[in-house]
Amino acid sequence: MEKRVMTDSKRRRGLAAASALLGGVLVLTACNGGDDADAGGADGTQKSQAQVDAAAEKQTSKARITISPKNGATDAGINNDAKVTVSDGTLTQVTMTGPDGKTVKGELAADGKSWKPGEQLDRATVYKIAAGAKDSEGREAHENSSFTTVSEANSFIGNFTPENGSTVGVGMPVSINFNKAITNRKAVQAGITVSSSSGQEVVGHWFNGQRLDFRPEKYWTENSTVTMKLNLDGVEGADGVRGVQQKTVTFKIGRNQVSTVDVNTKTMTVTHNGETVKSIPISAGSPDNPTYNGQMVISEKFKETRMNGATVGFTDDDGKGEYDIKDVPHAMRLSTSGTFIHGNYWGPDSIFGSSNTSHGCVGLNDVKGAGDSGQPAAWFFDNSIVGDVVVVKNSKDKTVQPDNGLNGWNMKWADWKAGSAV
Repeated sequence: MEKRVMTDSKRRRGLAAASALLGGVLVLTACNGGDDADAGGADGTQKSQAQVDAAAEKQTSKARITISPKNGATDAGINNDAKVTVSDGTLTQVTMTGPDGKTVKGELAADGKSWKPGEQLDRATVYKIAAGAKDSEGREAHENSSFTTVSEANSFIGNFTPENGSTVGVGMPVSINFNKAITNRKAVQAGITVSSSSGQEVVGHWFNGQRLDFRPEKYWTENSTVTMKLNLDGVEGADGVRGVQQKTVTFKIGRNQVSTVDVNTKTMTVTHNGETVKSIPISAGSPDNPTYNGQMVISEKFKETRMNGATVGFTDDDGKGEYDIKDVPHAMRLSTSGTFIHGNYWGPDSIFGSSNTSHGCVGLNDVKGAGDSGQPAAWFFDNSIVGDVVVVKNSKDKTVQPDNGLNGWNMKWADWKAGSAV
């Protein structure tokens, strides 16, 4: 009985050994595949790992593609951040698409080594880039990436005047109003350059955290060209808030026209380069509502516009405007607070040159509808451009504040330069 048990035990051990051997063969086959040519050499011997790696390396492209920004990046710039480059090869194709699937136009370098978008990207937008390249032996490489551009909440822009390509008067400053408060003024101002073909020194002045103006010490030289370069893309203007603008703006300076309003004599003298070209009788602010003194720059022109006293604080006991004229002719703005030089058809002809009757504006004789080109107001309107200077003197009022309109000329040059952050 004991002998039989020993025989069964030996048989079980033999079956287990055979099973283990068979299992090992199956595992080996599963890991290495069934292709004898790949698993072994020509003589049927097994390849070493080094041989396998060498074979794989021969099939791998040496081209190395780099996509910027990195995959998954957020707050990417919309001008300069996106770029594809390749080393040890040339790019064969780059496709950049927005969330709508629309392809972004791009520019491939002549040597095939780099690619960049040919247009400004949108803010707060996810973009995808798929790139392909080949090395010197024609082996292909591919890379894919996606990133999100900076959001409006985390970026700032500057709205500026004058417009690109415009022609303006000698008093026109470059005025930039940022849509977010700037705390890093030095970095932002350093990213903006303003220069003149006349060679005049141009200095920036911060009126507050959102407004930066540039001007020379004296009025711009007539017939010169002014160039502003905004290199603000990626510049941090405040904590976590970066600029997105990169552009060049140029504008022309026209003839040198300065008009001087003498409140005492009730006359305006228009000069070109200091030479009088016309004298016009006016009616300035009344003794109760005098006109600001100072150098004021025409910032807007309207052939006709509405003027409501309620919008500038002139109201009656019922809270209504002391005046509401819906068709003021030939109106040109001199201050943000509501000072205009404009045509006046409602006053008698006798007031011009003899009596100051307005609520602070400078009035010139005109007709209703602004249709008579022979009227003094029409002549002045037709012969004025945005940026021309109107100087008011001998008024009983104070001098207009430099930041009330485009009127920084009322600040001494030393004080202006003291407001620069660079």
